[in-house]
Amino acid sequence: MIKRFIVIVALFLAFTAEAQENVSSPYSYYGIGLTNFKGTVANRSMGGISIFNDSIHANLQNPASYGRLKLTNYLVGGSHERVSLESSEASDNAKITSIDYLGLGIPIGDGFGIGVGLIPYTSVGYRILDIEDESASRLNGRGGMNKVFLSAGYAFNDNFSIGVDANYNFGNFQNRRTVVRDGIELGTRDVNRSDIKGFNFSFGANYQKLLSEGLKLHVSGTYSPAIDLNSDNFREVSTIAFVSSSGLVVDTREVDVEDTDFTLPSRLTFGAGIGREHKWFLGAEYSNVGSSSYEDSFMFRNDGGEFEDASQFAIGGFFIPQYNSFTSYFKRVVYRAGFRYDATGLVINNESIKEFGMSFGLGLPIGATNRDLFSNANLGIELGQRGTTDSGLIQENFLRLSVGLSLNDKWFTKRKFD
Repeated sequence: MIKRFIVIVALFLAFTAEAQENVSSPYSYYGIGLTNFKGTVANRSMGGISIFNDSIHANLQNPASYGRLKLTNYLVGGSHERVSLESSEASDNAKITSIDYLGLGIPIGDGFGIGVGLIPYTSVGYRILDIEDESASRLNGRGGMNKVFLSAGYAFNDNFSIGVDANYNFGNFQNRRTVVRDGIELGTRDVNRSDIKGFNFSFGANYQKLLSEGLKLHVSGTYSPAIDLNSDNFREVSTIAFVSSSGLVVDTREVDVEDTDFTLPSRLTFGAGIGREHKWFLGAEYSNVGSSSYEDSFMFRNDGGEFEDASQFAIGGFFIPQYNSFTSYFKRVVYRAGFRYDATGLVINNESIKEFGMSFGLGLPIGATNRDLFSNANLGIELGQRGTTDSGLIQENFLRLSVGLSLNDKWFTKRKFD
């Protein structure tokens, strides 16, 4: 039943992932939108850290984790976000529900495993009304870029493992600008669309060392080199006559624009932590993204925004009272918490846009304890803030509720009796 359910979910998401709009932020107007978190609900609940790897959970952020898998691991997760937007002059609210990831990790042999899945990588979603003395503009944008990934990991021994992700990136970005001017009967509308496609790769490594008194050291790192992706571009310009509140298209023409390339920036992540197996873990992680490599092309508008290198610092961990308790369910629950601080790399009106979040979560065991499959339903909550009201900008306060499933099964088991 579980396998059939997962197949149905996989087919459904494969057809709907490109269409979903999972962000509502004016900051997604710039570049290729806001970058989505790549990891699971469990990772997000610990501030986003990707350091911890074990034998029953695939780590979507580090392909080296697949070399340690002993059980087949199904992963699916989604979230609901409520955002309050505030400027020095006005305020508004928005809410978004989205699918965040779908993955499958499979142990193939001794020390070797593979993974496949789908993740929304960036998201665009905004509606902006800009009113000046003699003109008014309405901006709408939607879309995003997704990743289909195939991963492989190999563990040389109990201490060291490596892995690689091969990602196919696809999606589109659409923006529409409607402008009316005082004293002019007709308005103008221009529509721009970019269809993205191309491959990129990322590499990961994980090192674990048992120390004295049962403590274990975890060290983790990933690197994604910068690479150019293809962008097929389209532009349409229309003349609009307004009837009541709706616009009637009077004349439309397509404008020839060149197809372009843009650089998907490099990303380097390094982290370390310490913990006691099946009991607790605490780690810290740092990431650097070379987003200053973004160039001013068809998609990158110059409306007061530019890019610098981005960085992120996160700290988090978990605690399990007694993972194998038969008498108390809550002693087997995983309790998680974390904090992150991001310099997003976006600079608007000479203000560097920052983001931070505090997260908490629970890992709820599913099924009987004697099956040794350790499946979980993961719940997470994150409170955070993006941007500022300084320099005429917008501050976003968000509350994100996340739910994920991590379901385990045994594949390729030899029968003892025929």
